[in-house]
Amino acid sequence: MKKQWPLDTAVSFDPYWGEPSRDGNQGYEILPDGRVTVRVKAPNAKEVALDQFGRMHPLEKVTDEEWEGTVDLGRGFQYFFLKVDGADVLCPYLPIGYGCCRPMNFLDIPVPGEEEWGALEGVPHGAVTRHYFDSSVTGKQEVCLVYTPASYDPKKKYPVLYLQHGYGENETGWVYQGHLGRIADRLLADGKMREMIIVMGNGMTQGKDTEPLMGRMLFPQVLLKDLIPFIESKYPVLTDKWHRAMAGLSMGSFQTSIVTLSNPDLFGYAGLFSGFLRFPRPEIPNDHVKLLDDKETFSRSFRVFFRAMGTEDQYFSAFAADDEFVKEKGVDMIRKTYPGGHDWGVWRRCIHDFLPLLFQY
Repeated sequence: MKKQWPLDTAVSFDPYWGEPSRDGNQGYEILPDGRVTVRVKAPNAKEVALDQFGRMHPLEKVTDEEWEGTVDLGRGFQYFFLKVDGADVLCPYLPIGYGCCRPMNFLDIPVPGEEEWGALEGVPHGAVTRHYFDSSVTGKQEVCLVYTPASYDPKKKYPVLYLQHGYGENETGWVYQGHLGRIADRLLADGKMREMIIVMGNGMTQGKDTEPLMGRMLFPQVLLKDLIPFIESKYPVLTDKWHRAMAGLSMGSFQTSIVTLSNPDLFGYAGLFSGFLRFPRPEIPNDHVKLLDDKETFSRSFRVFFRAMGTEDQYFSAFAADDEFVKEKGVDMIRKTYPGGHDWGVWRRCIHDFLPLLFQY
């Protein structure tokens, strides 16, 4: 079978819940304690559950066609698979995002103390624009999203942050799952970060004849040879290293590590979220970390080098090994941990703390 995906996946800003006579009483309700009541329609099903990457939350049959349950998925942004008799089903009555290389249902449960980070009310809002550009590396059109602040003025010059998603996601992740624009809007309104342009590329690159894993390794070349020149031709950005930063989560953190440490003349700031300084498996070389052998050169090269990880992250052992590696090299990096796993709850905290550190003089 030849597999094909649509170019775009659209979701509704203000969804209409359908016709009760046709669709039933499907949907969800977030309870004050953070649990969620979910109700879905699955006629003739024998078993329905929410599968949170192996952590199962069974629903109970409440009518001839409908299943319901009150579950604790945890706080923050939570992906899950809706399982109907063991099959994955995408439910149109629950929020839909993109992750794990596919459209997926999710729920976004408020985190105490973070309610205002992404609130829309009371602050001016920037814009997110989609662009297509030619890639000399992949031989085809690539895509990016660009955040500009509410006060954007094309006559001014701005610093720029290149911000990458993780494996199985795409350039939309930081906007929809990460609430990047809303967080930046709030920080700017509160005077906690500098105005900047933020560029989000698709790190799941594929050349015409590349094996999937190696396709991901093309992205550093796409960024350097195609995306940066495109942005600098399209937007009024400052082009010296002290006005250029890169950050990413998970796969994007390793891409960031490769790009910034291999090109210290181009980048003055780096952020590794759920953060791989080195690739944790032997099939990918780690030649880029040779810069750390000279701590004076490293220190002169970066004003901020930020590493962070959730304390419950399944890759924490790799993070701890990188801690020891950094200690052996005697270099200074900002190192943070947050409660949570390999998820958007942690990555939102990362970007919220990282943005105020950039381009401060």
